[in-house]
Amino acid sequence: MPKVELQFSGGLESLTGGNKVVKVNFSGEQVVLEKVIEWIRTSLIKEKHEYFVQGEHVRPGILVLINDVDWELEGKTSYVIQEGDCITFISTLHGG
Repeated sequence: MPKVELQFSGGLESLTGGNKVVKVNFSGEQVVLEKVIEWIRTSLIKEKHEYFVQGEHVRPGILVLINDVDWELEGKTSYVIQEGDCITFISTLHGG
């Protein structure tokens, strides 16, 4: 059961009830980032899901970091979550 820290910034914290940091234990031997994103969408974000996901994917304009490394270097949604990982979601889109 990996225990991970999820961080939200750039305005995304407003989707999580103002929570910038959420610590969570995921059940299962191998949990991939795709499942974490689905859990965030269904369990953590109560409304305006479209600001976080678009279809099955994280919305364009949201930077995803795994332990401060761009998720594209780590396999994106197929990354296997490890105990103590820090997954950061940063919105780079701003109104104006």
